[in-house]
Amino acid sequence: MSLLPLFDNSLLQRSAQPALEIETAPGALACYTFGDLEVRSNRLAHLLRARGLQAGDRLAFFLQNRIEVIDLWLAGTKLGLIIVPINVLYRERELTHIVRDAAPTAVVTSRELAGLIPSDVAIWEVDGLTAEAAAQPGARISVPADADTPMSLIYTSGTTGASKGAVLTQGNFATNGLTLVTAWAITSADRYLATLPLFHVHGLANGLHCWLFSGCHLRLTERFEHAKAAQWFDEYRPSLFFGVPAMFIRLLELPPEVARPIGSRLRLAVSGSAPLPAEVHEKFRQLYGSVILERYGMTETLMNIGNPYAGERRPGTVGLPLAHVAVRICDEANAVVPDGTTGEVWVKGPNVCAGYWRRPDATATAWSDGWFRTGDIGVRAADGYVTLQGRRSDLIISGGFNIYPREIEELILEQPGVREATVVGVPDVVRGEVPVAYVVVDGAVFDEAATVAVLRSQFASFKQPKKFVRVDALPRTALGKVQKRLLPAP
Repeated sequence: MSLLPLFDNSLLQRSAQPALEIETAPGALACYTFGDLEVRSNRLAHLLRARGLQAGDRLAFFLQNRIEVIDLWLAGTKLGLIIVPINVLYRERELTHIVRDAAPTAVVTSRELAGLIPSDVAIWEVDGLTAEAAAQPGARISVPADADTPMSLIYTSGTTGASKGAVLTQGNFATNGLTLVTAWAITSADRYLATLPLFHVHGLANGLHCWLFSGCHLRLTERFEHAKAAQWFDEYRPSLFFGVPAMFIRLLELPPEVARPIGSRLRLAVSGSAPLPAEVHEKFRQLYGSVILERYGMTETLMNIGNPYAGERRPGTVGLPLAHVAVRICDEANAVVPDGTTGEVWVKGPNVCAGYWRRPDATATAWSDGWFRTGDIGVRAADGYVTLQGRRSDLIISGGFNIYPREIEELILEQPGVREATVVGVPDVVRGEVPVAYVVVDGAVFDEAATVAVLRSQFASFKQPKKFVRVDALPRTALGKVQKRLLPAP
């Protein structure tokens, strides 16, 4: 199963139907039909081919949400390109690693962000690219594709801190989108307010594809802005909203007279990318009169498990395995454990990626007899509901973004006066978790302000330690491994 026939349900079969609106200035909206999107992406595909891109080539984008991301995704699908989304919060060290590893032909970005890209990487400025594409033919060009055709490299960090590209195929995206459209009863009558970033699988694989597969209407924002949320919900009146827990926590700040009408129109609110506190689940229900549907997925697997649309949306759980997804809970010996017993969550299905880009070692470690080992610890109840209890790795999830401590620790250890360093996640009311650094330092040499400045220049904002805690020594095992659970409270 490839993507283009599914996109054509909207691009061709609903060509005259309103598809998308984007705010171009305060109070001003640009509106597009599905036919407009078809022609725009055809023109871009002609230009990309003229620039020498062929099926299997990589093309990266480093962009905030904007219509050109949709153009790139559709044109890439038509040409059989491998699209590499890059988080716009990433900075020098992260960007350099991704562009070196993926080796894209070019990175499409804006004038504002271009200066962050390594100087030896080809940059295609997005406004210039769009202007040049406008002169190209509007007729479709496409290449054959099937379920195994690679569609995207989306980078996620491993437990060692080394960022790896998950090779997601057209079949992965197609299965995921069709499963969600069916499970969540999404139709062309729905209105979807999209505030999630399109460089993230939640916004891309779930949001963008559910929209294109179903033919519903989309309002795309550059990013989530709490100060504008009430206005967006009132003006657009969405029936669908996908978010991360940090967004739902901020939405709890709206007064009841604003929240209740929003909830009355909101047919489905979906939370993912980080654990949703049961308290937030209940407070949202009380304030909005709408019950959040929490689901569980990963970059490597897209969506695995979700609370049912028509059944019980149980607070504190991620629900039941989705259609076509098999789930098992295994112990440290890789044996399946009975219901009610804690173990590692393993998944299997057509949603799971083809492996890690140029990392056969990591691929071999993460897969066992066709099953993907998620690294997440969970327990399954007798009725099938899965509850996540933590992670085997040291992964920190902050506002829906994954943070692996080792890359931060390594940079801290490079700074003058730092002898030892470890980074852990601590609970945060809004973001779920935030990183905190514990350091053993030479007080006469260590400059905390200078270290903070280096981290800000090298890493995304969500990876910045919120506090530095100085200790005399890090607790370690006999083999030298840091025992993070024995660290003092920050």
